[in-house]
Parts: sequence; C-alpha cells; structure tokens
Amino acid sequence: MAKYVPDITSDRWVIIADGRDARPDENKEKDAVEIDNTKKCPFCPGNESMTTEEVYRVGKGHGVENGWEVRVIPNKYPITDIHEIIVHAPCEDDLHHLPKDHLIKIFQTYRNRYNQHSSKGQVVIFCNRGEHAGASIEHPHSQLVVLPDQINISTLSLETIDNIVEQNDDFTLFCPDFSQWPYEAWLSSAKKDSVFGEVTDDEIESLVKMYTRLMERLENIHKTKNKTGREFSYNFYIYPKKNWYIRIIPRFVYRAGFELGTGLSVNPYDPADVAADLRGEVEDYSCKTQEDEVVRLKNKLKALGIEE
Repeated sequence: MAKYVPDITSDRWVIIADGRDARPDENKEKDAVEIDNTKKCPFCPGNESMTTEEVYRVGKGHGVENGWEVRVIPNKYPITDIHEIIVHAPCEDDLHHLPKDHLIKIFQTYRNRYNQHSSKGQVVIFCNRGEHAGASIEHPHSQLVVLPDQINISTLSLETIDNIVEQNDDFTLFCPDFSQWPYEAWLSSAKKDSVFGEVTDDEIESLVKMYTRLMERLENIHKTKNKTGREFSYNFYIYPKKNWYIRIIPRFVYRAGFELGTGLSVNPYDPADVAADLRGEVEDYSCKTQEDEVVRLKNKLKALGIEE
C-alpha cells in the first residue's frame, strides 16, 4: 500500500513505496564480477509465468501463453496501488525501431489502459529507456501509474508553442523556450481541452510518424552531443489532464548539485537552435541581430496575450 506524505509548506507530496527497493536491477548485475548467464528476462517470450497475472494483451493467446504482441501486467514493485507495466514487444527493439503498425498498437494500448483507469484518479503514462533514464530492466517497456485526484502533482501545463519543428492538422512538435533539458521536445495535440484518452486511431497514426522521425533524429544527434558517455537514453511522459501532450527528454547531460539545490535547470542549448537542428537546418544563431531578438520576444508576448 502506497503511503502519501504531504509537505504542508509547499503543497507537495512524497510517495513512500518501500517495496520498490526489492525490484531487480539488470544494470547492477552487468557491473558485477560474475554474471549469472542463466538469468531470464521476465518480459521475453516464454517467460510469461515469471510475471504477475496479465491484465491486457494485443495478439493471440492469453495469460501465460505465447503469441502476444503487446502485454500489460501489474508491477510487482508498485509505486502506487495501481501501477502497470506495458511491455512493448516480444523483441528488445526500441520504440522508434519497431514497425509503424506495431508502434500504433502500443499507443492504442496506452489509450485503452488510460481509459480503463481514468475514473480512478490521475493516469500518468511514462517510459524510462536506458540506464541513465532510470530503467532497471533492459527489455523496453512503459509504465502506467494512477494517483488519487487529491494529490497535487507539479507536472507542467502545456507550454506556449514556440520553435516549431513539425506541424500538421493533428499535432505540433516543438521545443519550448522553457525547455529544462538539452534537446527536450514536446508533441502536443491540436484539439483544445482534450485528454489523451480521446485520441483517435487516425490521430495515433499521425502521432507515430512524427514521434518516430523525432526519435531517429535525437538518436543520431546523441552520438555527438551527449555529455554522459552512455547509450542513447530518454524519458517521456503523457500529460494526464486536459490539453495533453507528450514530453520527450533525451538524457544528454547529468543533473548535479546546483540543480538539486536550487530547483533551477541549466540548459546549455538554446531551444531555437535545437528546433533548427531537429528540422535538419543549419543556421548560425550567433549572427542574429538585436532587432531579430526583439521581434521574436514581441511575437511571444502577442501569443501570450500580453500588451507591449
């Protein structure tokens, strides 16, 4: 049972989930002097009996039978009372390396599980990919957590749309001026006041195409821009309320004492430059004039409805 502890001075909450300490950590095992080569991945086909009881699947069979394409199981080490794992595929390919048709099935699963739990609280869907992003099991998967409605979460509301990378009738991909992380990108729905559970199959197909192009580009940029020396890692989450979006945070840098001690973020890349890079453009922003910057800021104020 999750324990919620409030901080009355800041209206923030901490979740005490002491069972999480027992979860397996494949990354720690890799660093050990001796590795048990017989250890099996619970998310791989043939090992279905190693997990909790399946609650949803896409594909053939059910329960511990093989034949699944996407599989959903309760987390053995939950953060909250409702905490699910969404295993993307039988193979260990990353999301943007999977065939488009399969990726569509994963996002449809996100939507279906969101709607399954939306009446029970705030549904947060997120993915930690890679050791640097906090993944303890290598086999790619996402997670769904339900938080009670009375718990205040500090997830950012939709930012003003600046530095557009790509746009169509359904979605806008952009890099907010407020970007806290290098090469952070947001993918927002064009539907005002909609929640993620309302996304249609056609919109999911459009989203998948945009998401795949972004992640392929980020993975390529990571080869020269990352400061960690680690594999391509990232986090993303789906905003749980109205005016939903997907926030993608590639882990190009570490966070250190200054950020932890002040709550401030240091981003070494201007989001305008990042957007140009993600569009595949080469532009020397150092040559921009003061007049160019004034025009950009005036346009931003206008978008916010603020008079000069």
